[in-house]
Amino acid sequence: MSDSPEILTEVRGKTGFITLNRPKALNALSLGMVRELARVLQAWRDDPAVLAIAIRGNGREGPFGAFCAGGDIRFLHRAGSDGNPQLEDFFTEEYQLNHLTHHLGKPYIAFMDGIVMGGGMGISQGADLRIVTERTKMAMPETGIGLFPDVGGGYFLSRAPGHVGEYLALVGNVIGAGDALAFGLADGFMPSEKLAALWDGLAGDFADSQAVSDYVRQQFAAAPESPASAQREAIDRIFGLGSVKAIIEALEGGAHADGQATWAAETAQTLRKRSPLMLHVVLEQIRRGRQLSLADDLRMERDLVRHCFYLRDERQKNSETIEGIRALAVDKDHQPQWKPARIEEVDEREVAAFFDSPWPTAAHPLAALD
Repeated sequence: MSDSPEILTEVRGKTGFITLNRPKALNALSLGMVRELARVLQAWRDDPAVLAIAIRGNGREGPFGAFCAGGDIRFLHRAGSDGNPQLEDFFTEEYQLNHLTHHLGKPYIAFMDGIVMGGGMGISQGADLRIVTERTKMAMPETGIGLFPDVGGGYFLSRAPGHVGEYLALVGNVIGAGDALAFGLADGFMPSEKLAALWDGLAGDFADSQAVSDYVRQQFAAAPESPASAQREAIDRIFGLGSVKAIIEALEGGAHADGQATWAAETAQTLRKRSPLMLHVVLEQIRRGRQLSLADDLRMERDLVRHCFYLRDERQKNSETIEGIRALAVDKDHQPQWKPARIEEVDEREVAAFFDSPWPTAAHPLAALD
């Protein structure tokens, strides 16, 4: 086991620099990393000598190349199976961190090079300047493990244009820089070969925070094409329908324009592999999230994630999330036994139960967020 710190921090010039340093795990977030990130960000938020904050991930071959693959799902599986109270701590503190990144009061610059998924989106979508590259692989793939796009996903995905939010949340497909920019999930594109120079340039002698932001924006290159733009009409038409059942029926049985039949069939096949129950929960999450503030969305997601691990029974034997992680990352048989097994069999009463908070308002773990 490496003795290297999982979070590297330094202040150079007037900028605070953060490097996620768990490259063998693609910088998946541990509870310790969440706590250290929160500590550092709070300190720099309150330090007038720090004009801006930049964050990146170390890849296997050095700086950049991998931002953050999300949370440590093996830890979540162990903690959920064992009833470890650190599971509750992880989600509460991670969501507090997500909220903090949106409220730093100074430029927060995320170098979203390489993999940016799940929890990686949670610590980057609050950034003022979200930089993507030709290597960016962005996704909120949680329905594949019987979870939902948390870390504020109900907030930032629902604010994508049209019904792109429903599409990304339900399907969980990986998108690149062009789609990320077109969907409002990134602010600028740079070739990966130029990231190091920009990173080092942030240590310069800037007059104020605005000067830092201006400097970064001046480095942006022309945005690449958005491959998904060819499907935008179909995405909005189909994923704007009122239920998961209607969406899958439209994909599988509807008439599709030229070039869209293959996309529709592949999208339907993907949805059929996801947790049917969580697809229903996620559609409701995105629809509700569109009307919520970030704080209220995170409180809703804290309720949802509590139910994901504990709603069905105290030992989590029937948890979709425990089963999904088992199939993907523990036993690796890629054969999750979802309950129910089909989209058409989901009981809406079970879906509704996810949105009942297990806590009184004043006792909610995220009651203090505003």
